[in-house]
Amino acid sequence: MIFSSVQRLVALGPALAGAGLAVAPSPAAAGIVSEGKVDHSAYDVLLKSYVDQSGMVDYQRWKQDDAAALKRYLDDLAAVDPDQLSNRNQKLAYWINLYNALTIDAVLHFYPIQSIKDKVSVLFGYNVWDDYKITVGGRQLSLNDIEHKILRKLGEPRIHFAIVCASKSCPRLRREAYSGDRLDQQLTRSSRDFFAAPDHLRVERQSRIVYLSPILDWFGEDFGVTDAKKLDFVASFAPEELRDVLRQQGLEIKYLDYDWSLNQEEKTGTGSESP
Repeated sequence: MIFSSVQRLVALGPALAGAGLAVAPSPAAAGIVSEGKVDHSAYDVLLKSYVDQSGMVDYQRWKQDDAAALKRYLDDLAAVDPDQLSNRNQKLAYWINLYNALTIDAVLHFYPIQSIKDKVSVLFGYNVWDDYKITVGGRQLSLNDIEHKILRKLGEPRIHFAIVCASKSCPRLRREAYSGDRLDQQLTRSSRDFFAAPDHLRVERQSRIVYLSPILDWFGEDFGVTDAKKLDFVASFAPEELRDVLRQQGLEIKYLDYDWSLNQEEKTGTGSESP
């Protein structure tokens, strides 16, 4: 096992498929918490530096110039006791940012890759969503742990349009950190941005078919127990011209293909517009 300056533990067992990492807490990092709120400004700066307006990421430049800064932010988050945060929105923002930052960190660790699914191997017994971990409060948590055992249990379905899988069909990675103080606004905007994209929502009025992102299939129970309730949820965030259509009776749902290719910025440069 090898330890680096940011207290990373690399498991050599699945080395051929990719290492399993655990980010250990740094006690001195607890200074990012004040009055039950986490200061995510360091992460915000990184997102504005390496993510463009479409949510595409300059992984090559980030890995070359600022991979250590992201690791320091993750060390800081690992030092936080999320149970001590002041309210549900602060906790949601903490876990969303942690999930997204850990996903980016995994990509930077393995980069260059063509898809995050390159790091899922049945043959070598490695799965990035199960084996790339961070230690919070003495517990090693995987990406799947954070998503399924923590975030989904907080009962906020809009998280599915905020957490990202580093793929072109996943929700757009925003050029700002999520903030507990502005979380409702940010989640609503992320949800509207998601359903504004034809790759995530299309309606064929004549055939009465609604084409949805498979995210609405994979996590269907989070959006409603029936197709009608699911479509009613979608209508709340869909473009205005589609809302009445989506609430009609007798619509058929079909699911779109998912593009797992890396959400990598094609050209260097992120622009300077606000998120």
